[in-house]
Amino acid sequence: MRALVVARFSDPEALELRELPSPEPGPGQVLVAVAAMGVNYPDLMVIAGTYQNLATPPFVPGKELAGVVTAVGTGVTTFKPGDRVSAELERGAFAEEVVVAAHHCYRLPESMSFDDAAAIGLAYQSAYFALVDRGGFRAGETVLVTGATGGVGIAALHLVKALGGRALAGIGTAAKRDYAVRHGADGIIDLAAPDLRNALRDQVFKLSGDHGADIVLDMVGGKVFEAALRALAWCGRLVVVGFTSGEIPSVRANYLLVKNISVIGLQWSDYRDRDPARVAEVQKQIFALYEAGKIPSPVTARFPLARYGEAFDLVRKRQVLGKVILTRAP
Repeated sequence: MRALVVARFSDPEALELRELPSPEPGPGQVLVAVAAMGVNYPDLMVIAGTYQNLATPPFVPGKELAGVVTAVGTGVTTFKPGDRVSAELERGAFAEEVVVAAHHCYRLPESMSFDDAAAIGLAYQSAYFALVDRGGFRAGETVLVTGATGGVGIAALHLVKALGGRALAGIGTAAKRDYAVRHGADGIIDLAAPDLRNALRDQVFKLSGDHGADIVLDMVGGKVFEAALRALAWCGRLVVVGFTSGEIPSVRANYLLVKNISVIGLQWSDYRDRDPARVAEVQKQIFALYEAGKIPSPVTARFPLARYGEAFDLVRKRQVLGKVILTRAP
C-alpha cells in the first residue's frame, strides 16, 4: 500500500510517497481501507518538525481519514468489516491502509460521503470543543471567529449558526467576504484594516450594538489576538485555537481583571486521548447536524494522494477556503 512518509523534517516537498507493507490490527484496533484524508494546517507543522507532539522520522503524518473497515483485532465488538467510518489519530492517516484504535473511530451516517467525512472531523471537533466546552457558548451569543474561511474557521461559523448564535467572520482579504457570508457569517470583520488594535474593536462593537463579542475563537494569534481581546464584551471569553500568523502573543493579566474576561486554551488532541467518550458524543452531535442540513459540505478542493504537494501548497499559502482533502484514487 502507498503512504506519505516524513523521512526528515522539512517542507512538504521533501515528503516521499512510498510502498509500505499492509498493517495488521492488534487488540482493540481496526484496519481501515482509506478513501479520503483531511489536510490540516497542523500537518504542515508536523512535517516541518515544529509541532508540539512529534514522532521520530521516518513516519507517516496525517490526523484524519474516512474509509471502510476491512479487519478488526481481538476484543473489538463495536465495528465489523464493511462498516463505513471516520477516524481521528495523532499521525498515520496519509496512507491507503491505516490501523486505528476502535474508540477513535466513528460510524458514518448513510447520507455522508467519504469526502465529507474526512473533512467533518478534526476541524469540527476543534471548533465544537472551542465553542462549547471551552468557550461555554450559550444560544443568542455573538461569536467572532478569526481566520474564518479556513477549515476550523468555517466549521466554527457553521456551528455558531446551527446552535443559535450570531457569527462574525474575521477575514484578511476582501476576496473571502462572499465565501464567509455564504457559510453563515452575519457580519464581516476586516483583519487587514489600518490601526487594527482599535479598528477591530470598533467593527465588532458596531456590528453588535456596542455589546462586543461574547466569545472570540482565535486561529491567528499575533496582532489579531491582541486586537480581538479588546473587542470582548464584559465577561467575554477568548479561546486560543492556533497561531496561523506564526506569532504567539502574550496578554497582560490586569486587562483580564478590568473587564472580567477570560483567555482559554484548546488542545483538542488531549480530549481525544483523555476523554474519547466525550469526543464520540460530540461527533454524534456533529453528524446529526449534518444530517439535519445544518452543516453543508466544507470541501472546496480535493486531490489524489499522488498530488499531495498541490494540497499542502494551498494550505501553506493560506489560499484555502473551507477544507482540502486527499483521496485514494490515483
